[in-house]
Amino acid sequence: MVVRMRHTRAHTRNRRSHHALKAAFLSTCANCSAKNMPHTVCKTCGYYRGRKVLEISPVGKKEKGKEKEKKSAKTTK
Repeated sequence: MVVRMRHTRAHTRNRRSHHALKAAFLSTCANCSAKNMPHTVCKTCGYYRGRKVLEISPVGKKEKGKEKEKKSAKTTK
């Protein structure tokens, strides 16, 4: 069966011309100069518009804390 009202390739491609993905715009943090999305809290330092909003803890402290818990659990048994 043949499609009655077939679109030409040019018409289809013109319609799809707006489907291209755009690169994300990254701004720099005023406090630590890290790249982040605009209008969001900086993930590295926790500042937003010059104010401290989040308390960011280093990743290494969490891992050390878990190791201490494992050691203390072994010694109590």
